[in-house]
Amino acid sequence: MHTFHRRQTLQLAGVTLCAAALAGCSLPLSLPGIGPAPDRPASREYRRVAAGHLYQRNAERIYRGQLPPMLYAVGVLQLDLDRTGRITRLHWLRAPRHAPEVMAEIERIVHRAAPFPSPGGAVTYTDTWLWDKSGRFQLDTLTEGQL
Repeated sequence: MHTFHRRQTLQLAGVTLCAAALAGCSLPLSLPGIGPAPDRPASREYRRVAAGHLYQRNAERIYRGQLPPMLYAVGVLQLDLDRTGRITRLHWLRAPRHAPEVMAEIERIVHRAAPFPSPGGAVTYTDTWLWDKSGRFQLDTLTEGQL
């Protein structure tokens, strides 16, 4: 029994690491070596802006402090936004299919938060959603860590 729980914990740790790695994936806002286009934040900066926007719109849903060691769901969601911050497409890179209610709630949260702050041009924003069984969450971009 003990070995089973250890294996589960190691598998979850591996999935979490993969999700965190995928969270860094997004389309660049500029060509390498040229720098960002005028009035457009760099990709990493826009991730912080978009995550902050989601946190402001959902202050009561944010998990405060370090997350517990076992999360209910982890999902990686990619949003395509137009130059005004409107969503043109949602795409799950890693969907928490064991928790379809979480997928639906994340999509509702994202749609209710639209429009996002203007990125100054079309952008793809990707973040990892760390979901606690309480229904509260953190985004990997702004996470306070995990116990």
